[in-house]
Amino acid sequence: MHIDYLSTQIHYNEKGRGNPLVLLHGFLESKEIWKDFAAELSAKRQVISIDLPGHGESGNFAETHTMRDMAKAVKAVLEKLKVQEASFVGHSMGGYVSLEFQNIFPTICKSLVLVNSTPQADSEERKANRDRAAALVLKNKKAFVSMAISNLLTPENNKVFKSQIEVLKNRTLQFSTEGIYAAILGMKIRTDNTGHFAKFNRQKIIVAGENDPILDYNTIKNIASRSKSEFKSLPDGHLSFLENKNALLEILKFID
Repeated sequence: MHIDYLSTQIHYNEKGRGNPLVLLHGFLESKEIWKDFAAELSAKRQVISIDLPGHGESGNFAETHTMRDMAKAVKAVLEKLKVQEASFVGHSMGGYVSLEFQNIFPTICKSLVLVNSTPQADSEERKANRDRAAALVLKNKKAFVSMAISNLLTPENNKVFKSQIEVLKNRTLQFSTEGIYAAILGMKIRTDNTGHFAKFNRQKIIVAGENDPILDYNTIKNIASRSKSEFKSLPDGHLSFLENKNALLEILKFID
């Protein structure tokens, strides 16, 4: 399914009825990461998974896809489906988009779940890394995708989930270079939502991997404490939807 949006299309899947749950994937991912989650969760509610701009089957509409741009694309899908209130689960970049969605459309978001994500903006070091990533993807997309995805897991789990990682990499290689580049630029300039997230007084959960190579576990745990969020700890890396699939599914079953 898709909607026409600006100069392109935004694709999504929708299954089940009532109490909508929106699932947003991370950078270099697509709605396909949520396929098994949606199959299970849609037995009791409406589940909507969306390909964010430049990812999956969705196209591009700007040189830079800011988190606000992506949030507005999500809103367009929800308008098509006549969804007036929903819970949001965002993995990594999907968490950034969920936070920005709540900023722009505060009456719609009833729950926020950040999975391997953070409300913090990029540090200067991280911004420099984004610049290097942007340059590499323009030079050699295949090399960038392989390196970037492998870096999300521990070395051990790269072996354990080798076949699934290959599927993820091959799927990502179908994304346009422009779409990947636009997301990198958008993540680099995103605003810090730490204070805003702390003020959000409805259900909020942060899920963190103890061995996440990208996000410091103790920092995320402290953010959860300061923002009075429910904190869920998982034992592995940045791809909890893969590395700790069953445990994450159990957490998502208890979202209001």
